[in-house]
Amino acid sequence: MHIKPQLEDLRLLCVVARKRSFADTARELGMSKAVISKRIALLEAALQERLFHRSTRSVTLTAQGEIVHQWALRILEDVDLMGEAISREKAAPSGLLRLCSSTGFGRSRLAPALSAMAHQFPQLEIQLELFDRAVDLVDEGFQLDIRLGHVHEANLIKRRIASNRRVLCAAPAYLATHGTPATLEQLQQHRCIPIRERDQDFGRWELHGPQGSETIKVQGQLSANNGEIVRQWALDGHGIILRSYWDIAEELASGLLIPVLPDYYQPADVWAVYPTRLSVSARVRLCVEFLADWFERKGMQGGIPPTR
Repeated sequence: MHIKPQLEDLRLLCVVARKRSFADTARELGMSKAVISKRIALLEAALQERLFHRSTRSVTLTAQGEIVHQWALRILEDVDLMGEAISREKAAPSGLLRLCSSTGFGRSRLAPALSAMAHQFPQLEIQLELFDRAVDLVDEGFQLDIRLGHVHEANLIKRRIASNRRVLCAAPAYLATHGTPATLEQLQQHRCIPIRERDQDFGRWELHGPQGSETIKVQGQLSANNGEIVRQWALDGHGIILRSYWDIAEELASGLLIPVLPDYYQPADVWAVYPTRLSVSARVRLCVEFLADWFERKGMQGGIPPTR
């Protein structure tokens, strides 16, 4: 008798494909490695195909496994959306919501908002992962990306949930030693501290000013892929940074950092980004609406410095 693949085994396959490890999958799901290996073997038997290449270091999808994985993602997403459609009249949403964001924004702004949302909707399971790199929502299994800056992908839905811009600034000690640039051309001669933002090329700053949009190449002794480190280096007097206003508002107000070229800025609004197929998802819609309201109540919508 032919055994049909089980829904939960398809779900397990997607996690193994994402983690590329039975051991890491076991840790995430709270299961034993032996049980996961056995269930994947049963799924392979049911489909009569080898789905993973196994090695001592990792497991990777075979060509047939890639096909099954893509179908499994669609099937599981449809099952989840079906459940939401059936229970749409329920007052409290439930189920798993996997979302991602950048490290600095995720830790300082998004995490407190999700904490409040978890209190309000206790049946909702929230998984947050933070990256300082571009994320493929579909391939990596995320339903929602809370992103600063540009959204380039045409196959994704985006909604702006907070206004924001990146501004130039430096510590008084740096400006006292090296002077204050009066033009973008002079900025190129200064020590800048570039960060590898998710939405822009490393060391290239696209700025909006009196002449419209201009792009300059910056350089300096220090660079990093973490905004908190870059901010601290600026406070230590190492150079000029381009940071989100919400990240340095207190330092600007206290004088620990001084605005540089205040006529220039970089748009970096906060966007909720999600796959088109999830536009009907109650969980995604609720999260987006909650976050937009949260950021507005916390003052982020108005947290933009006045332009000159």
